[in-house]
Amino acid sequence: MRFRHRAAAGFATLLLPLAGLVGLASPAQAAANATASFTKSSDWGTGFGGQWTIKNTGTTGISSWTVEWDFPSGTSVTSAWDADVTNSGTHWTARNKSYNGTLAPGASVSFGFNGAGSGSPSNCKLNGDSCDGTTVPGDAAPSAPGTPAASGVTDTSVKLSWSAATDDKGVRNYDVLRDGKVVGTVTTTSYTDTGLTAGTDYSYTVQARDTAGQTGPVSGSVAVHTTGGTTPPPTGGKVKLGYFTEWGIYGRNYNVKNLVTSGSASKITHINYAFGNVTGGKCAIGDSYADYDKAFTADQSVSGVADTWDQPLRGNFNQLRELKAKYPNIKVLWSFGGWTWSGGFGEAAKNPAAFAQSCYDLVEDPRWADVFDGIDIDWEYPNACGLSCDTSGAAAFKNLMSALRAKFGSNNLVTAATTADGSSGGKIEAADYAGAAQYVDWYNVMTYDFFGAWDAKGPTAPHSPLTSYSGIPKAGFTTADAMAKFKATGVPAKKLLIGIGFYGRGWTGVTQDAPGGTATGPAAGTYEQGIEDYKILKSSCPATGTIAGTAYAHCGSNWWSYDTPATIATKMAWARNQGLGGAFFWEFSGDTGNGELVSAISDNL
Repeated sequence: MRFRHRAAAGFATLLLPLAGLVGLASPAQAAANATASFTKSSDWGTGFGGQWTIKNTGTTGISSWTVEWDFPSGTSVTSAWDADVTNSGTHWTARNKSYNGTLAPGASVSFGFNGAGSGSPSNCKLNGDSCDGTTVPGDAAPSAPGTPAASGVTDTSVKLSWSAATDDKGVRNYDVLRDGKVVGTVTTTSYTDTGLTAGTDYSYTVQARDTAGQTGPVSGSVAVHTTGGTTPPPTGGKVKLGYFTEWGIYGRNYNVKNLVTSGSASKITHINYAFGNVTGGKCAIGDSYADYDKAFTADQSVSGVADTWDQPLRGNFNQLRELKAKYPNIKVLWSFGGWTWSGGFGEAAKNPAAFAQSCYDLVEDPRWADVFDGIDIDWEYPNACGLSCDTSGAAAFKNLMSALRAKFGSNNLVTAATTADGSSGGKIEAADYAGAAQYVDWYNVMTYDFFGAWDAKGPTAPHSPLTSYSGIPKAGFTTADAMAKFKATGVPAKKLLIGIGFYGRGWTGVTQDAPGGTATGPAAGTYEQGIEDYKILKSSCPATGTIAGTAYAHCGSNWWSYDTPATIATKMAWARNQGLGGAFFWEFSGDTGNGELVSAISDNL
């Protein structure tokens, strides 16, 4: 049972209106079939409210629109709505949102903004033509410059040079982009980037701008690895995977940067980013603000550079991109589903190919395609009951994984989180995991949450037992039973990962030290009753005993079970002896500030 997804609904109104989601609209029709007009809706001296209205004056539909204009120096857009607004100097560009780009003949749409200064827009263009509906002849955007070449690479700098772009009116300057973010603007065809990190991977492209302010397509990219650096990739060939939750950046204040400061980033091989939603038979964004819009300050950022309002990608996705630049061995998968959203897979299973296509389109979205190396499916109860009951049939899981592999191909990872219910007639038997195994790189077997305070009166029991023990509340609810059942059905051991919870489960009203005691309900937890992070429990309720390879603690009237560095070492030794493919854990923010549980996995696996 995975933690329930705590959606950050309260942040919906905080979405920054100037997210730089640019360049994604399909080619638009000529503006000779449309007009754009500006009105100043209010004026308060030092600023004003503005509104643009786009109208389709033609006889055919318009699929997207882009309005460009110039402001005099000192006048700028400070916030906007119903359009994605960006600028380069005094030249401003507004592109439609996903929901208002289509205009039928005669239809119109407006977007607004707040401005600073007192100037008015000039040189207006709509989809490359004049905003009054007339065609502007001979004013094409510049061509793409040549792919930059890198030279003089040092620990902290690199020189880039490229062949010039062409334009009918002349090229004014070039923007140099590092990992998709503009780091310099020059009038020549070379640039030296400084202030880099030793032993780090970067990607550079160049984009030209003509004398009319139009930008052309970006060049091809060149990969640069700075010299120096001392961080070696993990060795041993075993998967060492951790879940990073999108909502951890809120109340937990756990950012991607914490993987660096804790030392964990140098000890893992993979990250599962949790969770994307599954709804309407498709993969969908889980929390857009956390995923790609939140602006991180310099002290919160992996790179140490603050996000800007107009950069193409922000949020956790950009932080993961920065993390991968520092630790190029890390692979990142986007995990979809989870306990709360697993109910959406039933609809997806009705058309596996369409579901796979939707997932591929989202994971490979051009804004963040470089961030992700594959997809993880967290369907926690296929053809069984969990938060809801699924009746899609035993073959549905296999069919879904087959479609995902066919779509994502062999160059992407395709993995899945699975139940660890090894009981007779349990959830492992409800779906064709063996048949699906041929399509997945590995299974994250959730060998935790076997027992907990949802049974409010107990009996107390370790939530992640490695093996069975006398008095266990339910036979088959152990790591060993789960792995044995998977292997017996034909799943190769190397495709099975053992799961570790970085948290404890506990009861209150307990008088008995040993497992099997009665209780009055769940123990208090910081975020949810009956659950607490390891980093809290190690001090607030230190372990008093061990059973079935897992620690437990009785302090006052509370009884907790959780894994410690010592019990993790035991489990990693067991996993090695079983020939398992590695280990994974839920989730990073439960660990200590110096990553002692991640270290226990890495050191012993």
